[in-house]
Amino acid sequence: MNKTSTATKELNLVQAVNEALDQAMAKDPRVLLLGEDIGRNGGVFRATDGLWKKYGDARVVDTPLAEIGIMGGAIGLAINGLRPVAEIQFDGFMPAVFDQVVCHLGRLRSRTRGKMSVPLVLRAPHGGLIHAPEHHSESPEAYFCHTPGIKVVIPSTPQDAKGLLLAAIADPDPVIFFEPKLLYRAARGEVPVEPYTVEIGKARIAREGTELTLICWGAMVQTCLAAAEKSGRSIEVLDLRTLTPLDLDALLASVEKTGRAVIAHEAPNTGSWAAEIAALISERALLKLQAPVKRVGGWDIRMPLFRLEKYYIPDADRVGMAIAQTLAF
Repeated sequence: MNKTSTATKELNLVQAVNEALDQAMAKDPRVLLLGEDIGRNGGVFRATDGLWKKYGDARVVDTPLAEIGIMGGAIGLAINGLRPVAEIQFDGFMPAVFDQVVCHLGRLRSRTRGKMSVPLVLRAPHGGLIHAPEHHSESPEAYFCHTPGIKVVIPSTPQDAKGLLLAAIADPDPVIFFEPKLLYRAARGEVPVEPYTVEIGKARIAREGTELTLICWGAMVQTCLAAAEKSGRSIEVLDLRTLTPLDLDALLASVEKTGRAVIAHEAPNTGSWAAEIAALISERALLKLQAPVKRVGGWDIRMPLFRLEKYYIPDADRVGMAIAQTLAF
C-alpha cells in the first residue's frame, strides 16, 4: 500500500468509499460522478453523501433512471479525456449495460490499437443479506471477469475500499468496482487520512494458517474469518480483493503451503469465478493437494427473496462443514 501519512481515523466501508471519491475529485478536476439519486440524496447507501453540495451539478450528475444512458455517457466522457465514476444503483440492474460493457468498454483500447483508453470506474453494490427485493442482491462478478480488457475489484475492508477505489480511478483502463453492501456499515477499521492506493491485482492474507486455505472475496471474507475461528484449526483466509487480474502467485503459494483449498462465494457455483479458481488450482498445484478443491456457493437458482436468502448465501456453518470435510479427506 502506498500512503503518505501515518494518521488514521476509524471509518466504515461506505464512509471509506465516500472519502475516496471526495479526495479523487479534489485532486483531479477530470473526475466526475454519474448515477441515479447520487446528488442531493447522496445515493441509496449514502456513498456520495455531501459531494453534490461540495462539487455541484456539473461534477455530481443525477441521471435519469436509465442504466444504458449512465454507461453510454460515462464511456463517452472517458474517451474524451475525463475520468467518470459511474454508479449502477444495485448489482441486479447491471444486465442493462452488458452490451456497452462487452462491446465497447473492454474493447476500445484493442480496437484502436492503443490510441484510445477508457479510464472509467463502474461502481455497484454487491451481494445479499440486506433483505432487499428482487434484482437488488445479486453477485454477477463472473460475467464481468469473463470480459477481456476489464478489471474487477471487490474490497472487504474500509482500508482496502478507499485505497483500491483511488487506484481504480487513477487506472488508465476500465475497472468494475463492486462494494459489498452487507459490509457498508458492518465493516469498520482504521483508514489512513491522506490519499493512498492499494495495488489492483494483489490479494491479501486476512488470516495466517497452515492446514487449509479459505479463498474468498467481498462480504464472504468476514464469513470465512468467522468459520476459520470457529473451526479451531490452523486455517488461512485469502482475500482476493481483485478477481481480474487474479493474483495467481499469492493463490498458489497459499494452497501449496496448506495443501487444501475451499472457495467460498455468494454466486451460484455453476459457471462461477470459484469454478475458474478451482480449475487453476487443479492445473497448477495438483501434486501439492492433499484433498479435492471444494466450493461453497449459492444454489443454482435465482437469488430468493429475503425470507430465504440466509439459506442461499453460505454462512459460517456451511463454510465450516466444507472445512471439516476437506480436512477429513
